[in-house]
Amino acid sequence: MTEAKMGDVVRINYTGRLTNGKQFDSSVGRAPLEFTIGLGQVIKGLEAQVAGMAPGTSSTVTIPCDQAYGPHRADAIQTLDRAKVPTGIDVRPGTQLQARSADGTVLPITVVEVDDSMVKVDANHPLAGQDLVFDVELLEIVQAA
Repeated sequence: MTEAKMGDVVRINYTGRLTNGKQFDSSVGRAPLEFTIGLGQVIKGLEAQVAGMAPGTSSTVTIPCDQAYGPHRADAIQTLDRAKVPTGIDVRPGTQLQARSADGTVLPITVVEVDDSMVKVDANHPLAGQDLVFDVELLEIVQAA
């Protein structure tokens, strides 16, 4: 039986949960996820799990945070002067914004705290620092490498 390998284009169904069982994402009810193994289009741990699977098989894997979205970094939390935030932008806790880094890269950030003088934002991925559990079914190898 053929197994998925580096360079293969694959389609999977998946459900992602935190280690406490709370589901954060799923392809169920949507189109399957298609990606090329080895291109970094999905988190490393999920990519590694799919490599070696045969079409029609399923597995469950716990992916440590360093193979998912990385550790939660304290240096990714910044406090900004409220006056520097353009007027008209909603800055309540939980609001998703975008910022540009010095090299021009767009960074998604989340407002975590706000008062009259400051806005605290977090550039960590919402799942940073979390070990993740995935139920994965390899549906097909769309294109072999």
